[in-house]
Order: sequence, then C-alpha cells, then structure tokens
Amino acid sequence: MRRAALLLMLVTTITGCEKKNKHEYVDLGLPSGTLWASCNVGASSPEEYGDYFVWGETTAKKIYDWRTYKYCNGDYDELTKYCNDSDYGHNGFTDDLTTLLPEDDAATANWGSNWRAPTQEEWEELKHNTTKIWTTQNGVSGMLFTASNGNSIFLPAAGSRWGDELYDAGNFGFYWSSTLYTSDPINAWRFYFYSDDFDLMNYYDYRGFGQSVRPVRQN
Repeated sequence: MRRAALLLMLVTTITGCEKKNKHEYVDLGLPSGTLWASCNVGASSPEEYGDYFVWGETTAKKIYDWRTYKYCNGDYDELTKYCNDSDYGHNGFTDDLTTLLPEDDAATANWGSNWRAPTQEEWEELKHNTTKIWTTQNGVSGMLFTASNGNSIFLPAAGSRWGDELYDAGNFGFYWSSTLYTSDPINAWRFYFYSDDFDLMNYYDYRGFGQSVRPVRQN
C-alpha cells in the first residue's frame, strides 16, 4: 500500500510538465491560439527554474558573458549573427535576421520542432489576456497567469545569470522572447516581472545574460 502511494505521488509530480516524454501545454484560449508550455526548458515541474540560456544559444553553461557568447567575437560590439547595425557587427557585419532561427531557439533545440520561444507579440498577448497574481506555489515565488477560460500557467521567479552567479532568484522573473531588439541589437526583448510589476522590458536585456525560456506551440 505504501509503495503504491509513493508511485502515485511520483506520477502526479511528473505529469505536471511531462508525460511519456511529451511536454505538457495549457490552452489559455488566446486569440492567436498559441499554447503555452506548463514549465520552463530544463524543468520537470512548473515550479522548477529550469536551465538558463543566452539569447540565441541552446545549451546551459557555466559562464554567461560576452566572452563566451556564441554570436560575437568576444565583445558586445563584435556580433556575428542577428545584427542590423554595422556599428555592432564584427568588421561591420549585418544581416536581416530579427527572430531566432530554429537552430538557435532553445525551446526548439531541446523540445523538438513543435516548440519555440515566444515572440514579443505573444508575450504581449499573454499579458493583455490574463489576470496576473504574484504568488507562491509549492514554496516557489512567481507569477500566476489565469485566462478567462479558467486555465492558468505559473512562471517561477527564476532570476538571471551573469558570469558564474545567479541573481534575483525568488524575486524577479526574466524570460526571453525570440525577438531581437532592433533599435540596439546587442539586446533582445524579454518578459520581466517581480512582485509589484510586470512588463516587457528592453532595459539591461543584453543577449549575453542567462535567462529562462518558456516554450509555446500552435494547435
């Protein structure tokens, strides 16, 4: 009896995000039909922080800064991909890429072709079509987004990484979009929230930061 109860508890925990290697999603009834994953890339439950990714990279790492960033030549003004301003490109490099390609998308690379990081517009849609409450879920602080159909997703306040340090975990949530900040291509759009506020911000959202990724998909 005790063993059966323990097995039931284990199954209940796993199915919060993943069941038989198929990642779970929530239908929030959004106008676009976008479906949001139940947990972050690298997490096995909604409350787990998961892995931290530099914008345009698909694996976690130990050091997060410009020297280790895949798409620059060692410094912020030496970009080699996703750069629309020659002042920031290596030897004046520019391209027309403003949205992450599948091979550079942590959601797609880790979860498969059905999944991707949200665009800036999809984060805006989530923000404007849900109610938001700062709460604690299973001992983890974060933001609960609840749609008019009664479904909800929880985003833990996982903080962000720079160098070899984790900052603001438990107090702030920083989540990448797939959209380049074209006014200053060393940055990318991210979704930002804390206990008193939430918004899409381009302030200090350097592509070299390690931040969370919450995947989306379509029906």
